[in-house]
Amino acid sequence: MTAPDPVRAARALGGAAAGILVLAGLATLFVPRGIAQSGDGLTGGRLTYLLVLAVLLILAAGVQRRPQGVVVGTALQVPLLLTGLFSSVMWLVAGAFVLIWLYLLQVRKELLGTPFGAPRVPEPDDGDGDAAPTP
Repeated sequence: MTAPDPVRAARALGGAAAGILVLAGLATLFVPRGIAQSGDGLTGGRLTYLLVLAVLLILAAGVQRRPQGVVVGTALQVPLLLTGLFSSVMWLVAGAFVLIWLYLLQVRKELLGTPFGAPRVPEPDDGDGDAAPTP
């Protein structure tokens, strides 16, 4: 099943992807507080990793309208999931974001015909069964 208007569906899915990435970035900013009170504490390397990841997630939300925006967002899901190494609760939180992202990719594949890249726009039909001539 593909969307009747793939371009409009791609914009809507891009907005959803941007929203997920912003929320994941904000959730990542809450992690240092939890790490500081447990285990080895908050080291400079951990803080740098989390702050850079949060900034990258928020910046990736801004490029979701570009053709490679979904690829960038998908690549950032791996370091997001690895935040579970710092705090065990992040396995659950980051895992939830990764599952939501995978669901978004599945919906994108069903509506646009591809989980990555530009939507496939069907050729206009003039009603006689043949493709319409291009001007």
